[in-house]
Amino acid sequence: MQRANSRASCGRDFHCCPDIGIALETACKAGYDFVCLPLVNPRFKREFIGGPSKTRKCALTRSDMCLSSQDWGSLVVGKVSPWLQLDADFYNTRKNSEQALKEELTWSAHLGLPAVLMPLNSGKCSNQSQCLNEYMASSYFQQQYWIQVPLLSPADQCDPVIEGIDDDMEEENLEDTWQWWDKFRSLCDSNRRLGVALELTPDLPSEALMERWLSEPVKAVVVPTSLFLTNKKGYPVLSKAHQALIKNLFKLEVQVIISGQERHPEKTIRAYQQYMDHLWQSQDPVDTVGQFAKGYEDFLQSPLQPLMDNLESQTYEIFEKDPIKYSQYQKAVYLALLDRVPLEERDKKESVLMVVGAGRGPLVRASLAAADEAGCKLKKVYAVEKNPNAVITLRNIKEAEWGDLVEIISCDMREWEAPEKTDILVSELLGSFGDNELSPECLDGAQRYLKDDGISIPAKYTSYLAPLMSCKLYNEVRGSKVERGKPPEAPFEMPYVVRLHNCSILDDPQPVFIFSHPNKAASIDNCRFKSLEFKSSEAAVVHGFAGYFDTQLYKDVMLSIVPETHSPCMFSWFPIYFPIRVPIKVEKNSLITIDIWRRCTSKNVWYEWSFQCGGQTSPIHNPKGRSYTIGL
Repeated sequence: MQRANSRASCGRDFHCCPDIGIALETACKAGYDFVCLPLVNPRFKREFIGGPSKTRKCALTRSDMCLSSQDWGSLVVGKVSPWLQLDADFYNTRKNSEQALKEELTWSAHLGLPAVLMPLNSGKCSNQSQCLNEYMASSYFQQQYWIQVPLLSPADQCDPVIEGIDDDMEEENLEDTWQWWDKFRSLCDSNRRLGVALELTPDLPSEALMERWLSEPVKAVVVPTSLFLTNKKGYPVLSKAHQALIKNLFKLEVQVIISGQERHPEKTIRAYQQYMDHLWQSQDPVDTVGQFAKGYEDFLQSPLQPLMDNLESQTYEIFEKDPIKYSQYQKAVYLALLDRVPLEERDKKESVLMVVGAGRGPLVRASLAAADEAGCKLKKVYAVEKNPNAVITLRNIKEAEWGDLVEIISCDMREWEAPEKTDILVSELLGSFGDNELSPECLDGAQRYLKDDGISIPAKYTSYLAPLMSCKLYNEVRGSKVERGKPPEAPFEMPYVVRLHNCSILDDPQPVFIFSHPNKAASIDNCRFKSLEFKSSEAAVVHGFAGYFDTQLYKDVMLSIVPETHSPCMFSWFPIYFPIRVPIKVEKNSLITIDIWRRCTSKNVWYEWSFQCGGQTSPIHNPKGRSYTIGL
């Protein structure tokens, strides 16, 4: 049931299936990719505790020989019996349901089904969670379990809309089905094999409530045929609100399950699948950043440490393809040169320019182009680079293109003794959190060869944080291997660079640390502390914080990865993610506090952070840099 990129993956739901072969053939001919079938006849109730059928000997369900193993494993999602009441108060009902569920799950594993669909009908689900959790703990077969959750509870769907009621009051009275799911997955310790099959309802909750589902492991969206309207040509269509929600869910690669009887018989059941394909095709085209990030969504990466490690050729090549970063740098150098050199002196006054951390030369090229554009003469351009492999490239380019105008310096910028001071100091040492690649320390060390009235590009950069909910990222961190010699909690005590995708940002980002260059302070101290307070707009789970940065290169020339001000089409930086060891549940309008420290020694820099929310306080993560440091 893997999605083809060119079309939506659709399944047909059958509440009852007299002949599985005919049902599967009918669905496949109508363009569906898989079917959802009851594991056992829905009317076949078993009695394990007592009753006339306790000793009845008959086959539980149809034979596994109805289909080949390949078809069972790729074309069928199993459905547990609808009569199961695993949280019933009555003992016999509950125990019967427990035995029947175990029987059906065992059968589904025997068939090799990729997934099993299980309804969640209320927040009273402790025993249902325990039964499934126990089975997952003992099962060797890595099957997925899709928990079917309605967007609105059945009770709220039945309530009439009373005119004159305030929308906020009405929202307050709704039973939050996300809370059902959150309780269920929490009891199962956020097991990776759990997913959500989100069932659409005629009415939809607020946008904020629906937004939370985008941070959950939604594997499928169940669309009842009763939701479809009829357009002028007689075809089934959905309301604009339902269309928008499905398109958002498509970003999570969800599969669609069409349930219910045909309501447009003149168009056949294929019309529903064709409509879902239409919605898939009408999604907004993927932008430049999305194209670059394809395959990196929610993939954890350790932040680069260019001071400690020499970057590889492939890394340089990727960053050099950014269409925005270097054009903005060129613009910044251009404006700086215009301000440094009066119009009447441009024929004779020569400027000195230094590019520190030159890499393979893109900033040198941008600076030379800026000087040509401004009509300003350059006396010398010093390209300083500590990576000996990148220096080889720089020297080849110098010989082929730049000549004597550019001088290549193979040295750490903090140790180099410049033969003269520079008018403009250019660098690209910024990381996803602004200062996390040690730009402050590097530029503080290099500013001694900047003239008293010289210009630093960038001039300033600011980091940002926002609370984040993402079961996917939490499980990715939890599944990381602990490096030898590190404490067991180490994966939760380091930041990760990640293309945020299956997540929800719970409040607007706030500024954290600000660094300016040149640093005119009498005594330079790059240690920092900041306490930030956020408010959750809805009940949620805090799985950590998302980090961003923006930078003022020169005057109004900016670069940003902060969502609201993100530089269009720029892909050089993904956000950074600070995880939390134990997720914290917060209620609507709860305050969320993060304390974050930037600590420095002569050898290392590291971050420490802690959370306070929902009346709970986390331990300080990464104390004294025990799990993660950035080497100087």
